[in-house]
Amino acid sequence: MPLTPLADDLRASHRLVVLTGAGMGLASGIPTFRGTDPDAVWASDVMTMGTNAYFRQNPVGSWRWYRSRFAKLGGAKPNAGHTALADLERWQVGRGREFLLVTQNIDTLHGQAGSERLVEVHGRADRVRCSQRSCVNAAPRGTLAAADFDWAAFDANPSEATLPTCFACGALVRAHVLWFDEYYAEHMDYQYERVIRAFRQTDLVVCIGTSFSVGITAAALETKGEKWLIDPGDAAPPPGVHVVRAAQEEALPALVAALTA
Repeated sequence: MPLTPLADDLRASHRLVVLTGAGMGLASGIPTFRGTDPDAVWASDVMTMGTNAYFRQNPVGSWRWYRSRFAKLGGAKPNAGHTALADLERWQVGRGREFLLVTQNIDTLHGQAGSERLVEVHGRADRVRCSQRSCVNAAPRGTLAAADFDWAAFDANPSEATLPTCFACGALVRAHVLWFDEYYAEHMDYQYERVIRAFRQTDLVVCIGTSFSVGITAAALETKGEKWLIDPGDAAPPPGVHVVRAAQEEALPALVAALTA
């Protein structure tokens, strides 16, 4: 696990952006979207169910799928990599330099680990929002805490009668996540313009556990700065991307230890 070249780039970086994907949660017991894991969420036809169109057509089916998916997050705790990224942020900011963590994950584990300069660009599993666009609790700004709703009735008997509804207008609530048939500009929480600006200005992007399969990763690859990927797999990286072939929960703590020694 040769980390010295990446550590050298981190020391030289003035504007660091870290981008994390589903592989970040594997060590916390959260299945990925892709890969050979039989529990991979991708196997559940996410391209169909993870859409606004599917929610409009079958809100009961949509919420059943999301409730099952979110159940996989229940009890998950930050792993050593999450903690190391929070430490990396403190190290970089402590030097008077810029740092931004952009995660594609909705599990909230980065925040739980202590990351502060954080953008959850695909939303959060612990929030919902109204599906009626004209409502104050809808996009582009509104959200509600998922914990404020009684999910027991729906989980016991998934039906239109037990679907959760907005406190303000009575319309159905939806998951506060970016669906595959939506745009990053759908909601202010995704902070798309901030992310794009950071990618344009950065001198170093470190990608962790991502398959480079969604739009935000294209922006990361277009940066003029150095680009690194931390991933234990053997798939060829995109052109111009350096690779550390290691599990993130091992590589990240080792990197931080080297930087702070």
